[in-house]
Amino acid sequence: MSTAQTQSSIPMKKQPYPFWLGGLAATIAASITHPLDLTKVRLQASGDKRMVESIKKTYRTAGARGLFDGISGTWMRQMSYSMCRFWAYDESKKLLGAGKDAPAWKLALAGSMAGGIAGFVGNPGEIVMVRLQGDFAKPPEKRFGYKNCFDALFRMVREEGVSSLARGVGPNVFRAVLMNASQLASYDFFKAELLKTPYFSDNIVVHFTASFAAGTVATTVCSPADVLKSRIMNASGPGSSSTLGTIRAALKTEGAGFMFKGWVPAWTRLQPTTILIFLTLEQLKNGVDWSRARGVTWL
Repeated sequence: MSTAQTQSSIPMKKQPYPFWLGGLAATIAASITHPLDLTKVRLQASGDKRMVESIKKTYRTAGARGLFDGISGTWMRQMSYSMCRFWAYDESKKLLGAGKDAPAWKLALAGSMAGGIAGFVGNPGEIVMVRLQGDFAKPPEKRFGYKNCFDALFRMVREEGVSSLARGVGPNVFRAVLMNASQLASYDFFKAELLKTPYFSDNIVVHFTASFAAGTVATTVCSPADVLKSRIMNASGPGSSSTLGTIRAALKTEGAGFMFKGWVPAWTRLQPTTILIFLTLEQLKNGVDWSRARGVTWL
C-alpha cells in the first residue's frame, strides 16, 4: 500500500467546535423564554402567588413590553455564565477522559467542575439579571431603577462597592454546580442511552427527548438553591445577604416548602429553555460542520 493511500485511510481528528457556541445557543433560548424567567424570579422574590396572575399583573402594569423587562441582563448573564459553562464542561470532560459512552458519575463530575467555574465567573451577570427582572415587582420607592445591564453593573460598583458583585456567590456557585451536573450531564447521559437502542438515531427526536428529561431533572435538583439565590440577590442593606439568615427567616415564616416555591414556573421556564438550548446547539454544530466542509475554516 502506498504512503498516500495509508495517509488517506487514517481518519482526520475532528476539530473542536467554537467555544462560544454554547453561549450563543443559550442566549437565543433565553431570549425566547424571557417572560417565563421574569415571572419565576418575581414569584420567588416578591409577594406574587401564582404564575398566571403574575403574568397578568406584569402585562396590566407595563404592557407586552413589560414581559421583556431586564432582557439586557439576561443577555449579559448568558454570554458570561452560559458561555463559560459549556466551554468548561467540554474541557472538564477532556480532563476526566469522559468520552461518548462515559458513565453518569463522570459526566456529573465534569458538569460540577464546569458549574463551579461558571457560577463564579458569571455571578455579576446573574445579579444584574435578577435585579433587572425583579425591579418592577417592587414598590417604586424600593426599586433600583437601572437603565440597562451596563448601568446596573457600574452603579453597583459605584454605590455598593466592588464586593457587591460577589453578593450571593455561594448559593449561585452551588446552584451552578447542581444545574450543570444535572442539566448538561443528564442530557449527554440520556442522549447516549437513547442512541444505544435500535429505535433512535442522532437526530432532532433524540435531542428533544434527552433535553426534555434533562430539563425536568435540573428543575427539581436546582429549585432550593435557585430560590435562595433570587432572594439574596434581590435584597439590599446590611446583613441582608446572609444565606443562613435567609434560610432561617424563610423556614420560620413559610416552612420547608419555600425551597420549591415557584417550581411550576421554574419547570415551565427551564423545560423549553433546556430544549431550545440543546436543539439550537445541535443545529449550530451542524451548521459549523456544514461550513467547514465547504472550506470556512474560521468556524
